[in-house]
Amino acid sequence: MLKKTFFALVTSILLIGIVSGCTQSTSNEEEKDSGKQTVKIGYFPNLTHSATIIALEKGFFEEEFGKNIKIETKTVANGGLFMEAMATNAIDVGTVGPGPLLNFYVKNPEYHLISGAVNGGAVLVASEGSKVADLKDLDGKKVAIPVIGSTQDVMLRKALKEVNLKPTTNGGTVELYASAPADTTALFVQKSVDAAATQEPWGYVLENQAKGKLVLDWDQFAWGKDSPNTVVAASQKFMDKKDLSTSYLKAHEKAVKFIQDKPEESQDLVIKHLKKLTGKELSKEEVASAFSRLEVTTEVNEQVIQEMADISKEAGYIPSSDIKGMIDLSILKEVSK
Repeated sequence: MLKKTFFALVTSILLIGIVSGCTQSTSNEEEKDSGKQTVKIGYFPNLTHSATIIALEKGFFEEEFGKNIKIETKTVANGGLFMEAMATNAIDVGTVGPGPLLNFYVKNPEYHLISGAVNGGAVLVASEGSKVADLKDLDGKKVAIPVIGSTQDVMLRKALKEVNLKPTTNGGTVELYASAPADTTALFVQKSVDAAATQEPWGYVLENQAKGKLVLDWDQFAWGKDSPNTVVAASQKFMDKKDLSTSYLKAHEKAVKFIQDKPEESQDLVIKHLKKLTGKELSKEEVASAFSRLEVTTEVNEQVIQEMADISKEAGYIPSSDIKGMIDLSILKEVSK
């Protein structure tokens, strides 16, 4: 019963993000906000965006921005939608995968990585009967990824290079199949794919809902514990307002520390937050399992981000891997003093 509840929850989370964008204001809707400046924060309703969720639940953003700032939130289903929303000024700042961020930056250097958020949190799972026991067994197989050009796509390409394999789109033998994470369970059951490179909590779902077998755990996949899953991205317009950028990062750092110091309470708050969005509730056991596969942090491994850009260029996703200027940790360093 718990498994059915969990799958229903994560499915409804995805649908909410796709259909409505989940735009909401954390201030009183009846309050007259005409004299207030608005900060629009974006994130995914997902465990790998726990730092943003905790900052919202604990009121850290309100504490740091103050009463004269109106906070609006927008949830989206994937990184491409997040970056499109940022490009149209629907999002000022928030958490997203580094893959979509660098894809947009190369085309228009108006977006910056200003802090880390979550490392790890992604796994490689094989479907039942696929005969995939390790990376080399992916030769000639079909692997599901969330979105073409996503962080998990890039991580998979990195892993394949380690065993001299390539995707079919680059003359290799491994077929990459883009599928929304909520649909991957059905693909496993139908034996339509042989494996999936996905982030939590979807890895847990595949193992427990579809008899999937873990091939690479979060600390083994791609760059291991240095694999950036979620980072803080901000538009140049938002960065130019240094007081707002500073306030955001102070709240973000508070949230990261809170999760590190109080993991169980943090997990309870994430469960509460997702229930408010969906009307359904995750079990503590399921959330604890997913949290055990990620590390919440503000740290950023810049070399790994550059390698991700190089891989994206090799894949043909971007015309250049020159991301000089994309990573700007100057405000984070001031906040962390």
